[in-house]
Amino acid sequence: MIIASGAEAVIKRVDGRVIKERVSKRYRLEEIDRRLRRERTRAEARIISAARRIGVPTPIIHDLEDFDIVMEYIDGRPLKEKIDADLSHKTGRVVGLLHSAGIIHGDLTTSNILHYQGRIYLIDFGLAYFDTSTEARGVDLHVFFQTLKSSHEDAERLATAFMNGYRTTFDGADEVLSRVDEIARRGRYA
Repeated sequence: MIIASGAEAVIKRVDGRVIKERVSKRYRLEEIDRRLRRERTRAEARIISAARRIGVPTPIIHDLEDFDIVMEYIDGRPLKEKIDADLSHKTGRVVGLLHSAGIIHGDLTTSNILHYQGRIYLIDFGLAYFDTSTEARGVDLHVFFQTLKSSHEDAERLATAFMNGYRTTFDGADEVLSRVDEIARRGRYA
């Protein structure tokens, strides 16, 4: 059963597991398409595994095939459906761990964060990459804060709770949060 689809992949639930299948792009040469899909699938699996090893809750990867990642199904609710200050604080803690390991999520929205049995899980690492720069971390958080502003009531209170959680697990938090403000100012005049 297909549970989601996007520009790069189709997500299916099969026998209690999730299969993320990177789809072919007909506009690319077949050889290039196969290489890109294989490389991106492996890179995503490596990042998910690295995040999990440092304590970030993610789905467990069960198998990796050419263009498919087979992983644990987490029966959680996306934060976009229900977020409060406590969940936002917990999310900040998890993202702080992620950033401490030099991992940038790349699509940090409340749709890609699940709440399940009191824990926050990060999903969809399709745009993730390794980077320890303040700018990359700031852009990651800017995306999250923009999602709060555009989709959730009481965005300021949720952002404050997130920042407080982020500071508890990432030593460079204040520098990154200052950069988020700078990124927001740049965006206003672009």
